[in-house]
Amino acid sequence: MADTLYFSRDSKVYIELLDPDTGAAYSPTVVWEIPVLDGFSFSQATNTSEITLNEMASTAGVSRRGRQMFTDSYAPAEWSFSTYARPFISAGTGTGAADTTAKHHAVEEVLWAAMVGDADYASNTFTGFTADTTDLDITFASSNKVTLGTFNLYFVLGGAGAGTTTTYKMENCCVNEAGLDFDIDGITTINWSGMSTLITEVASFPAATVYEAVLSTGNFIRNRLTSLTAVSTSPTATTYSLVLTGGSITISNNMTFLTPETLGTINQPLGHVTGTRSVSGSFTCYLNADSNSSADLFENLIEGTTTITNDFDLLFKVGGDAAPRMQLQMVHCHLEVPTHSIDDIISLETSFHALPSTINGTDELIIKYVGR
Repeated sequence: MADTLYFSRDSKVYIELLDPDTGAAYSPTVVWEIPVLDGFSFSQATNTSEITLNEMASTAGVSRRGRQMFTDSYAPAEWSFSTYARPFISAGTGTGAADTTAKHHAVEEVLWAAMVGDADYASNTFTGFTADTTDLDITFASSNKVTLGTFNLYFVLGGAGAGTTTTYKMENCCVNEAGLDFDIDGITTINWSGMSTLITEVASFPAATVYEAVLSTGNFIRNRLTSLTAVSTSPTATTYSLVLTGGSITISNNMTFLTPETLGTINQPLGHVTGTRSVSGSFTCYLNADSNSSADLFENLIEGTTTITNDFDLLFKVGGDAAPRMQLQMVHCHLEVPTHSIDDIISLETSFHALPSTINGTDELIIKYVGR
């Protein structure tokens, strides 16, 4: 008797975008194929209550010690996976094309759309996106909302032998967090995580309608080419010369899910609510004593005892100046005092927090993709 085994390397992931006006799939459906890396996960737990007996002995010396368990509700389902950052220029034609003209796009852009706004999709672009023949700009201008974009997420697990598949559907997904790690010897990778209302096994999944550049080998970004421009506007106007050895950026929507608490019913999560938007990270570089180098950065920060919130403009050019590349600009960053790492070559690690220009602003971060 042969067993059907499932290998993670055979798995496929698809995103079916939901219309923010109706909460249902677009008609006709719009489905992205998302190439993911090994290590993806999805799960859903239950919230339970335990009732126990705790009584003194009867005249016969008996004390009941039983308990009962009840399922109150399903916890929000959780998912996570990693993708490469892969910008490209659309061919403007052909099956699966991302656009009808030669504009810049990214294979994983639908996830950014759900992260930064309601993911409303029209004319081959999203709310908060500016795609043209020069680059793709993504802002958080539409992110000050109680709820953000949602989608159905399909994990298609491929079987060995006869090609049997098992498909799990995660309904009403949202993107809670995205993280980038600048591993000096690696390829630029984005770690995505989020939640959904329910996981179900389904008999089929919708066919991908947008999958341009999924099989391309020329749109990967190399971290080693990454550069950082750090300009201080407070307490002093200084441009620092820093050469990175690593770093990371984390963007979080700090979402929570609402679940009713009706007695006698196994309640299901209703949907997400956004929390405080947070953009933070860190970068590392060698301790250097040249003019306006990392040693000066440390000195100026630790001596700035009268500056409550310092102000730095940080521009990460991930992949360098040539295409393909990804830029992340944070115009108003508060830097913490760097910490020394004592190794063969002494280095500094500096944590930062990207802030909006005003308390109700949405300009903490501007993301730019440049494809080729």
